[in-house]
Amino acid sequence: MKKVTLAGLTLAVAAFAASNTFHVTFDSDAWIGTSEVKPGSYKIQMEGDKAILKSGKNVIEVPAKLENANQRFQTNAVVVKTVDNKQKVEEIQLGGTNERIVFPGSSSVSGE
Repeated sequence: MKKVTLAGLTLAVAAFAASNTFHVTFDSDAWIGTSEVKPGSYKIQMEGDKAILKSGKNVIEVPAKLENANQRFQTNAVVVKTVDNKQKVEEIQLGGTNERIVFPGSSSVSGE
C-alpha cells in the first residue's frame, strides 16, 4: 500500500538551493533502500546518482535521483510504502517546487 504521510515521517526542508542540500526530520524509523533511518534530523546532499544522509556521526549513502515532477508540490511530503510493517521511503516531495528525491528499488525491504 502506498501512502503520502506527514504524521509518521515529517519532512522539514530548511534550504533548497542549487547546492542540492536539504534538511529532513524523521519522527519514526524508516527504510531507504536497504538502509534503516532512525528518528532524527538529517542533512541530505545529492551527489550524482546518490543521496548522502548525515546526522551527527551517522552517514547513510543510498541510490537516489532528483527529478522534476509534472506538478508543483504545495507542501512537503514523504511518500512511503508499508512492507512487512516497515515504512519504506519511495520519494520525498519538496514543497513549493516541482522537485522530488526518488529512491529506486523501493519495492522490498531487507536488513532484517
